[in-house]
Parts: sequence; C-alpha cells; structure tokens
Amino acid sequence: MTPERLRALLADVASGAIALEDAERRLAWAPVEDLDFARVDHHRALRQGFPEVVFGQGKTPEQIAAIAERIAARGDGFLATRVASEAHELLRRTLPAIEINVLGRTAWLPATHPVPRKARGTVLIVTAGTSDLPVAEEAAVTAAAFGNPVARLTDVGVAGIHRLLAARDTLGDASVVIVVAGMEGALPSVVGGLVAVPVIAVPTSVGYGASFGGVSALLGMLNSCASGVTVVNIDNGFGAAAAASRINLLPPS
Repeated sequence: MTPERLRALLADVASGAIALEDAERRLAWAPVEDLDFARVDHHRALRQGFPEVVFGQGKTPEQIAAIAERIAARGDGFLATRVASEAHELLRRTLPAIEINVLGRTAWLPATHPVPRKARGTVLIVTAGTSDLPVAEEAAVTAAAFGNPVARLTDVGVAGIHRLLAARDTLGDASVVIVVAGMEGALPSVVGGLVAVPVIAVPTSVGYGASFGGVSALLGMLNSCASGVTVVNIDNGFGAAAAASRINLLPPS
C-alpha cells in the first residue's frame, strides 16, 4: 500500500466508485501478515515509499520465496538482498518476472503498477576496483528499485587516479555519488574533493590481512578530510542506496 494507492482508494470511496465496506476490507488486509517465521510489514510502503526489503542471508530459499510471494501479491513489487544462489530457481518458479542479479546477490520484482517518483538527478555508483562490484551492484539495484536513475563508474580506484579524473563529466552529472572501495578506502575522499553533491562512502571487506575485513577502509572513510562525505557500514551497498534515495527522491506530491 503506497500513499498514492491509498489516496486513490479514498477518492474512490468519496466518489462512490467503491463501497465503504470494500475499502475497509482492502485496508484490513494489512499492515502485518504473520507467516510464523516472519511478520511481513505491508504498510512499509505507506510510511516510507517502498515495500519491506528482505535480507536473504540466513533465510532458507522457501522462506525467501514465501515472503516475496506475499509482498508481490499486493502489487507493490519486491526486493531481496544477499540472496544465495540456492534460492534463485525457486524464486524464478514462484515469480517468473523476477530479476536476479547474481553478482549483486539481489532479487527484484518491479511493481505491477509502479508509481513514478520525481528525482533530483542521477545516483552515480563509483567503484574503486572490480573486486568491489558485488557491493556496488547491490547498491545499484537497490537505487534503481527505489525509483532512482542510476549510472555506474567502475574500476577508478586511486592506484590509477587518471581513470577517475578522465570521468569528471560523469561525476559532475550526478546528484548523489555512492563510492564503493576496499583496501585503504581512499577513493571517497578524492571524489568528495571533486564534486559539490553528497557522497556516501561504502567500505568493503576487500583487501589483504591488514585491511581487517574492511575495518581499515571504514576508519579511513570516517576520517576523510573531504567535506560532505558520509559513511555506511562495511559491505552495506543497500544502506548506501537507501540513504541516497532519501536525498535524491522528492516526496510524493
């Protein structure tokens, strides 16, 4: 249930196109559906503009498919992150139109009747190295699912800074930049010094032993000397895209 669908329902009641009892039945089919192993929040879209997103890690394929099917039944679309390959076949059988990004470990079913969202501009996903792509793709799919125009700029880490500088026009066209980097995590500081828009840094767990599973990149990003750089958790491409969407997408009119 999105704000737009709620307003349309109330307008139909006011005009007499839908009986009060029918509207009551539709609203009663919410907000929480108990599946024993999960309590699906069907009013998330009404509060936040997008349905509940499912974190697939630790869930069985059957649990992910069951949650996906119940969310999709409302017509609001469905997004799951950290979906293991073991769940792909069952998801495709349950929801044939689902789009699975193997690299990003996401499963996305666009809404039956998507509500157009007005965006300030493009969310640009900048990736330091190819090894960071799984996290970057999670961010890209999430941002697109939330309704943002998305662009990608890949493999422009500081070890070859000329690659980034050659893409200054691409950087300048973005309204929000998500920078995904492992190792020492220096790239967000460089990007932050080149653009005038919000920069959201995502440290990844990519790196040798002293990277401590992404902690080195996290600390480097938290200590950035560039203004306008904020940081999310290690490997949290989803969180970065969710934050970028709140910056980039205008409230429903």
